[in-house]
Amino acid sequence: MSENLHIAIIMDGNRRWAEANHLNRLEGHRHGAKKLEELVEWCRDAKARALTLYAFSTENFRRAPIELKNLFDLFREFFVRLAKKAKELGLRIIFLGRLALFPRDIQNMAKKIEQDTIDGSFPLRFCFGYGGRQEILDAVNKAIRNGNELTEEGFEKLLYMEDQPDIVIRTGGAVRTSNFLPWQTAYAEWFFVDTYWPDFSNQEFHAIIAEFDQRKRNFGK
Repeated sequence: MSENLHIAIIMDGNRRWAEANHLNRLEGHRHGAKKLEELVEWCRDAKARALTLYAFSTENFRRAPIELKNLFDLFREFFVRLAKKAKELGLRIIFLGRLALFPRDIQNMAKKIEQDTIDGSFPLRFCFGYGGRQEILDAVNKAIRNGNELTEEGFEKLLYMEDQPDIVIRTGGAVRTSNFLPWQTAYAEWFFVDTYWPDFSNQEFHAIIAEFDQRKRNFGK
């Protein structure tokens, strides 16, 4: 089985999982957060080199105010656990996106976790307040300000993240990319699964890695 993989995941299906189980949406997101903690262990066991997660998009800010309030409260709760777990597992936590869009206390919690885990050996990135088009626009504007001549290599250095995923998994049944890392995933292998995120299993995860091993990647050649 392949090792040293950069795995990226669109964690979709929390709300539909909650509805299917006759729970409120917040419980769906809470179970999704618990699944994430399991996923980190699976990735470490699989000797992956990095994990990147689509946690909250810029479009998600359009949700109803009460749902946003509940989500922000859940982020506060999750960040406390994340800070402890990161130290136990040697994670380096990195947030990709527009943190300034979140309440100030959430911004401060995210920045503190990044600073406190800067020496971690396993990069765990959260696309948080993230939009792929916005990332590209931010990089272009940075190049304009710097007066840089744009090349592919130079442009990649201006993105939120240079490292390119090998595998992208989307749970929840939708077959679309949803503005997730459009530049970095150009040559990634995509896997779309019907399972809602809170029900995603270790067996499904390892089956995807096994299928990845059977695919031939030619990087556009």
